[in-house]
Amino acid sequence: MNAAEFPVLSILIWLPLLGAIIVGCIRNLKAAKWGALAIAGLELVTALLAVIWFQSENSNELQWVEHHAWIDRLNIEYFLGVDGVSILLLPLSALLTLLTLLATWNSVQRLPHFHLSLLLALEGITMGVFTAMDMMLFFLFWELTLPPIFFLIGLWGIGPGRRAAAMKYTLVMLFGGVALLFAIILLAFNHVDAIHGTIPDDLAFSLPVLLTTPLSAHLETAVFFLLMVGFAVKAPLPPFHTWLPTVAMEGSTQMTSLLTGLKLGVYGIIRFGMPLAPTSTVEYNWTLGIIGAVTLIYGALVALQQSNFRRLLAYASISHIGLIIVGLSSLNMQGIQGALFQLVNFSVDASALMLIAGFIHHRLGSTERIHMGGLAKVMPRLTGFYFLFMLAGLGIPGTNGFPAELLLVVSALTSHPSLAIAALAGAVLSAAYMLSFTRRAFMGPTASAAVRQLQELRPRELSILCVFGALVISFGLWPDVILEKQRAAAEAWLNHLLEPPAMDGTDFDSNLPNPETRE
Repeated sequence: MNAAEFPVLSILIWLPLLGAIIVGCIRNLKAAKWGALAIAGLELVTALLAVIWFQSENSNELQWVEHHAWIDRLNIEYFLGVDGVSILLLPLSALLTLLTLLATWNSVQRLPHFHLSLLLALEGITMGVFTAMDMMLFFLFWELTLPPIFFLIGLWGIGPGRRAAAMKYTLVMLFGGVALLFAIILLAFNHVDAIHGTIPDDLAFSLPVLLTTPLSAHLETAVFFLLMVGFAVKAPLPPFHTWLPTVAMEGSTQMTSLLTGLKLGVYGIIRFGMPLAPTSTVEYNWTLGIIGAVTLIYGALVALQQSNFRRLLAYASISHIGLIIVGLSSLNMQGIQGALFQLVNFSVDASALMLIAGFIHHRLGSTERIHMGGLAKVMPRLTGFYFLFMLAGLGIPGTNGFPAELLLVVSALTSHPSLAIAALAGAVLSAAYMLSFTRRAFMGPTASAAVRQLQELRPRELSILCVFGALVISFGLWPDVILEKQRAAAEAWLNHLLEPPAMDGTDFDSNLPNPETRE
C-alpha cells in the first residue's frame, strides 16, 4: 500500500484535532464522552495499522511519507514520515490518551467538554511532533503542545498552586523553544552557504536534507548546544527539571501521567539533537555522559528523601532519564537501542505508576506516605499492580524494564566504565527509594480509619491497569518485538554519528534517512 493512497500520518494528526472540535460542540456530556472515546479508539486502531504495515527490515528509511508544499517562499513543507525511531511511539501515545480518557471518565466536573477537547487536541499535536520531518513543522507542533498543557494543568490541577505551576511550565518551555528556533534558523542559513545559494530561495528545513549538509566546527558546536538546551528543558534534565516535581504536585495526576509517559524532550535529543550535530556529539559525548550520570544520581538521591508518592515518581522519572543519556553518550548499538526501548517503557511504567497515585489521591485526598500506611490490606489489587510496575521500573527480569536497563548498563560498560559504576549505583539507589517507600506506605498496620474505608479498584480502573500490566509482561518476555522494529534505524542512527557528512561536500545528500515513499 502506498502512503499516497492512505495518508495514515495525516489521519493520526488531524483525526483527534477535528475530533476535539466536534466533541466541544456536543452539548450532551455523555455523548461527548463516548464520542471522545470513539475518536481515541479509532486513533489507536490507525496507529496499530501503521505499525503492522511498517517494514521492519527497512526501519532506517522513512515510511508513510507525505510531502507537500506549505510555505513556498521559505521552502517550508508539510513533510511527514516515520522510521524505527518513532513508529512505536505512535500507538503508545494513542493508547496512553485513550487510557487517560478512561481514568478521568467521572472525575472531571468542571468544564468537562473543554477537558475532553484538550486531551484530543494534545494527542493530535503529539502525533505531529513524532512524525514531522520538516524542522519548522516540527517546531510548530512542539510549541502547540503548550496551550493544551497550560489549561490542563491550570484548570484541573489538584494543588492550590496549579495556576502558578501551569505558568512555570509554559515559561520554561518557551525558553527552550527560543533555543530550538535559533538552532533551526542557523541550520537553514548554513544550508544556503553550503550550496552557495541565496536567502530565502535556497533555505532548507527538511530533516533529511539538513542531515546531509556539512557544518563548520564552530557552527556545529553552537547548533549542538542550542538543540541540547532546547530539548533538555522538556526532557527534563537539571537544572531545567524543577517544573516536573511542581507539576506532579499541583497538576492532575492524569496530566502528569501524560508528561512522564510522553518523553518528547528525550525523543528530540535522539531524533534531532545528536544527528544534526554528529561531530560535536562525538566530541562532547563525555559531557553528555557526565550530565547523564549526575542526573541519574541526583534524581535518585532526591527521590530517596521524598515522603510524597507523586513527587517521588517525578524525581524517579528524572533519574531514569539520566540513565538514558548515559546510554546515548556511549555511542554504540546497545546504548541507542536501550534508549529507544526505555522511551517505550516510559509510556507504560511511569504512566501507570502516576495513574495509581491518582487513584490513591482520588480516594484518600493525599499521597503522603504518612497517610497511606497499610494500603496493601485494604487495596490488594492496586498494591499488586503497583508492585508489578515498581519492579519493572527497577529492571527486574521478566518485566519490560530489564532488557532496556541491561542494554543501557552494557553500553556504559563498553564505552565508559566509570559511568557504568554510576549506572549501577543509580540502580541500587532506585531500589532503595522505591522499596523504602513501599514498606512504609503499603505495608504495616493501617494508618487511619480513612485508609480502612478505602474502596478497591473499580472495574474501569482495573481494566486500565490490566492493559499496562499486559504490556509490561509482554515486552519483558518478548523484547525482540521492540528491538527488531528499531534495529535498522538504530544502526543507521549510529553510523550517521560515526561517519558524518564531510566538510568538502563529498558526502552531501548521500546520508540517511532516505525519504522515499513506502510501496
